[in-house]
Amino acid sequence: MATQPRPEAKSPPVSPRLPRRSARSPRKRADEVIEAAAAVFAQRGYHGATTQDIADRLHIRQASLYYYFSSKEDALESICQRGVEGFIEHASAAARAPGTACERLSLVIGSHLRATSEKHDFVRVFLSERQHLSDAARRRIGRLSARYEAIIQGIFEAGVASGELRGDLHCRLATLALLALCNSAAAWYGREPGVDLETIASNFSELLCAGVVSEAARATGPAAKRRTRRLA
Repeated sequence: MATQPRPEAKSPPVSPRLPRRSARSPRKRADEVIEAAAAVFAQRGYHGATTQDIADRLHIRQASLYYYFSSKEDALESICQRGVEGFIEHASAAARAPGTACERLSLVIGSHLRATSEKHDFVRVFLSERQHLSDAARRRIGRLSARYEAIIQGIFEAGVASGELRGDLHCRLATLALLALCNSAAAWYGREPGVDLETIASNFSELLCAGVVSEAARATGPAAKRRTRRLA
């Protein structure tokens, strides 16, 4: 009896190859997580927010957050650190820039306000929630703030030394006044119709410099020259 030939084994059908998803880089995902935490803390406050709120905003499981930060307080410190990032570098550049002390202070005011706009949630959390950090974390963030303040105070002191700013100016208090003026914008920026960053920066600069410039500089400065041209 002849042997029946065996039927050939059929290969399983090959599934069509799906296009590969572009993998999100860990760095980008970490940025998204900390941005979500900043938005939640800015809206609800540190104590009013939970890690579940952050996870819900990202549409991920709560447990997944701990791949990016170890605790809610750790997230707060990262947010506060990002809230002051860039301020020191921009202030250092302003201090080295050519021009008068008032022109350099105007650069500081402009860069401060731009950062407030670009990193609004981070700056708001830094201003209103950093007191909830542990003592050690607060000291770390405080060192960054102190460096920024020292650069600004140095601009005031150089202006006093050159005679451009008033000799009786209290440079530490002037520094705190500049920061308070700029930080106030974080509470209302975007809610004043027709007021953009350039308008705020120029008005703040004029307001501040009008109070600190010396009489000698006032008599010979740009404003005095403009008045002279108008009278001519």
